[in-house]
Formats: sequence, structure tokens, C-alpha cells
Amino acid sequence: MKIPTFPTLAACGLSMLQPLFAAETADTIYHNGAIITINDKHPTAEAVAVKDGKILAVGELAEINKASGENTRKVDLNGKTMLPGFVDSHGHTYMIGIQATSANLLPPPDGPGKDIASIQKLLSEWAAENPEAVKKVGWIAGFGYDNSQLAEQRHPTKEDLDKVSTDLPVLIIHQSGHLGVANSKALELAGITSDTENPKGGVFRRKEGSKEPNGVCEEYAFFMLVAKLVGQFDNKINDALVVEGAKLQSSFGYTTVQEGRAIGSGLAAMERVAESGTLPVDLVAYPDVLEVKDPKPSMEYKNHYRVGGVKLTIDGSPQGKTAWLTKPYFKPPEGQDKDYRGYAAIDEKSTIEAVDKAFKNGWQILCHCNGDAASDRFLAAIKAAQEKYPDVQNRPVLIHGQVLRKDQVDLIKELNVFPSLFPMHTFYWGDYHRDSVLGPARAENISPTGWVLEHGMMFGSHHDAPVALPDSMRILSATVTRKTRTGKVLGPEHRVKVDTALKALTIWPAWQHFEEKTKGSIEVGKIADFVILSENPLTIDEDLLADIKILETIKEDKSVYKRPEKGAKKIQPAPFGITVDEHFCSDEHDHDEPMIKPVCGDGCFNHGLSLMLRAIEHAEKEKSK
Repeated sequence: MKIPTFPTLAACGLSMLQPLFAAETADTIYHNGAIITINDKHPTAEAVAVKDGKILAVGELAEINKASGENTRKVDLNGKTMLPGFVDSHGHTYMIGIQATSANLLPPPDGPGKDIASIQKLLSEWAAENPEAVKKVGWIAGFGYDNSQLAEQRHPTKEDLDKVSTDLPVLIIHQSGHLGVANSKALELAGITSDTENPKGGVFRRKEGSKEPNGVCEEYAFFMLVAKLVGQFDNKINDALVVEGAKLQSSFGYTTVQEGRAIGSGLAAMERVAESGTLPVDLVAYPDVLEVKDPKPSMEYKNHYRVGGVKLTIDGSPQGKTAWLTKPYFKPPEGQDKDYRGYAAIDEKSTIEAVDKAFKNGWQILCHCNGDAASDRFLAAIKAAQEKYPDVQNRPVLIHGQVLRKDQVDLIKELNVFPSLFPMHTFYWGDYHRDSVLGPARAENISPTGWVLEHGMMFGSHHDAPVALPDSMRILSATVTRKTRTGKVLGPEHRVKVDTALKALTIWPAWQHFEEKTKGSIEVGKIADFVILSENPLTIDEDLLADIKILETIKEDKSVYKRPEKGAKKIQPAPFGITVDEHFCSDEHDHDEPMIKPVCGDGCFNHGLSLMLRAIEHAEKEKSK
């Protein structure tokens, strides 16, 4: 697979502009800014003309102005930078909505969850601020804690969460999304006791020296608990989660988003939301191939929605130490011996059958493979399927590839597998990978973008939200600098130039989705999806890339997000619609962490469970009729 240059469409040359103008008048002309086209033949432009939601012309302002008419709208970029809208290489729109309806336990810089006491305080305060919602839903939930970033360097236990409540079930979700912790009441309601066996592909961690669950639940054991919570959501709640998840992603510049593992109520909600016409951006869903029998993939969007293929998950999370490795973890998790290597979430037979099913039906398949043992199993299944179905061109995708070996990168190229990588890990968990998960040597090569580029391959850079915020500029920064939280460069050979990293957010994931002819670059004939940035990423200091602000997101020539003026200079769109409150965070005070309060701001999220409350109240009214 070669790194494509994506040449300009024939109509993009200036010689073709004048004939177009003779018959076409632009609806909108964007000008007076740095326009980065992600088109190697014409990388920059002075202006862009748009007609009926598609790009009419790209080039010099004098030429573009020939498309101007009496009703043409002129958008002055005021020196800001415009790029094609970002394309989500891997994320979970529906789950981002769940993140929005729970207490924010993320560690700094995305939240205040720095130790167990902080988590207890955040949960208690959140419950106190939403008493009616908690009463109606019957749960206290929090999202985003990270044991690797907690001062105690451990997971909270059921006893820790019992201090929040012994009457109500309390459930907190790890930032990886692969494990969580329940209090005693939640375990009781789920029927989990000392006699409960570990489910296949999951673990109930136990108190040392006994079989009593300590509250920490991994993988499928954890999903049992989540099902108890999500099972209480009605259609209104589920629909709201989809819409609000998409809105949050649009606030980070995404015009095409992804639900990377759709099942059950979430999948049904996406279909209903699409029918209602309320999706602000394009959403591509990938139903779980093991759980959804008839996913019905399509290349055509209907009301901004389509099913792109299917999803398979082989292992877990490296920072949660549930990813499946070929060599032992540097420091095994509590209760495991020195030879512990994680484990597979599904068996080999299921993997082979799932991949074969996708190829037989011509479906694209995305596969979650964090550990190198998981990648070995997926690549072997791909090789067998390609030999059996040699004419199928379905662009299979390996998701994450955190612990890819160099020989596996060779095989990925040979099999034409698209690697959707997670270089943002270098910032969030790089130090932890080095010191605890993988050790110094292996940690250098997490998300090995350098090896991929050596082979002339494309790749996608993703956020996997809600594992992290869908922060496009944090992704860009991590892909370019690979700096950890402590400022150490992890794997300098895998650092990527800014223009290449931008392709991994735009044209390359567009190719991943079979949409390179319509998205991912600013070229004539493509959809007018744009993002406007506060700074030019090609000229700003690389260490400041993460500080670039998303000022506006434009979908088919219509603005779907504008950054509020208040607080815009202080922080990125924050979790759950939190906007800086000028009253608490003034320029006169230097805070390590911005003082924030929940308002309907960036992403237009409703904080806490207020969203659930309104939905439940609506459902109850309907039931009482």
C-alpha cells in the first residue's frame, strides 16, 4: 500500500475554473485565511467557492471571485486556518453520549480525578446536584477514572465506593472503557457473589486470599454491570445519547464520526435518530459481528447515517492490563504472576468465523487488537480469508495496534490491512506503559507510526472516545511529538511531520471509509466539510499544537458548531459541555486547573443526569396515557 498523493480532480486546475463559472454561481466563498487543502498537488489556496454543499472551485481569490453573484455569501476567515473536516478513524459516538450523562472522573488535564478521594467527592457532588435524576434512574455513575493516573496507583474498590453510597448502586467506568468498579449495592443487584464464576473473556477481581469480589470487573464481567445500567435507558434517552455524542465530536472539528462497536439499543437509536433527521454530521456505524446477525452495510448515507461494515473485538486494554500480549506484562496486575500476558476476549474459532463471514459477504471488518497476540490472530484470519475470497476488496482495518511488532507491520502491508492507530496513548499513558505496562523497550514502539510510514502505508490517528476526549488537536500533537505527560519523547523514530499527521485525520481515514472521492481534502466536487482553527498547525510551534482551538465546524457549507467567545481563549471544548466560567477563572489568577462549572456550552451538552431525567419523565408520561 503506497502513501497516495490524492491528485487534484481535473476540474481543480485554474484552466477549468472559468467554464464552471460561466454556468455556476457560488453560494459561499471562503477567503482571507490560510486554507490547507490536504491536496499534494495544490496544498494551499487563497479561496474556496461552494455550491449546493459541494466544492465548486479552489484557487486564487481573483479567479474564485468570478463565481461570485448577487446572493453569494462571503466568509472572511480573518487570517484563521481552514482545513477539510476531520474524519473519525475510530470512536464511539453512542458511548460518548453515555460519558456525557455521568460524573466526570477523568484525570487532569481533562478532569479533576487525581486520587480516590477526588473520585468520591466528584460522585457525591454530582449525585447531590442531580437528586431527582438519581432517584428516578436509581444509579450513581461516573466515567473516566484512570488507576494509572491516581495518586494511589490502584483501582478504587467496592469499599471505596461504599463511602459514596451504600443504599444506591454506584458504578464507575475506567477511561479505557474495558473495566470498571461497582460498589457493594451494584454487585448485589447484579447478583455477583463469591460463588459467581468469571464469565468467558472477563474477570471479577477478588480480595486477596478469598473469592469475594473486590468490585473491580474486567471486560465481559464489567459489561454485565454496564448492561444493568444501560438496560434502564428508554428510547428517548438512547436517541439523545447519539445526537449529543455527535455534537461533542463536531465541537472538535469532526464532520464524519464513527460508532465503532454498535449493538442492541445503541444501534436501534442511531437508526431512529437518522430517520428523525437530527444528526449534525455524518455517522458511520459498525455493528458487532458476533451480536448483530444482519448488519446491512451500505455505501450510501441516509440522513447522514450509514452502516459501514462490522466490528470484531479480540482483546482488551493495555493500560487496563487486559490486552493480550505474546510476552508478559512488565509489572503484572494484582493477583497475577510474572508470566501474565493478558487474555483473548474471544476464541480462535470465533475470530476465524467472524472474519470469514465478513469476507464472504463483502463487508468491511474493523478489529480491535491492542496486544500483539491479538494482532497475530486477526492477521492470520485475514490471510486465510483472502486466500479463500481473493477478489474481495473490503479494506479490513486493524484498530489500535498498540503493541504491534515490526514483523506484523510487514504482514499488514502484505495483506493490505489499514492500521487505525492510537498515538494519543503516548501522551495519556506513555509514562505508565514505560514504567508498568510494557517496560522501556516495548513502550517506545506503541502505535508505531514510523514503521508504517517506512512501508509507504497510510494510517489513521484516532481518539477512541470516550476512552479519551475526541480532541483532534491532542491527537495531532501526540502524533507529531509523542511526548508523555512528563515531557519525555516516547519512540522518537515514530514522530510524524505535521502535514502527514493532518492526513491521518482527514484524507487517509476518508480512504479507510471508502470516501476518499468525496471527503478528506478541499478539492472540486468534494463535499464542503470544513474546520476552522485558531492557528495554522503548519507554522505554529509543535509544542503548542494541542492548544489550537476549534473555532467552527462546517458540514456541507452549514455551520454545525461555533466556539463560544467566553472562555474560548482558555481551554478546549471540555467534557460534558463544560465551558470556562469567566467569573471563576479570570486572567488575574494563575490556576493549574481551570475553575469550571457546568453550563450548556461547548458541544451543547446537558450536564449530569438531567438529560436522562427529562427522557425518563417523558417515557413515564407516555406510559401513563
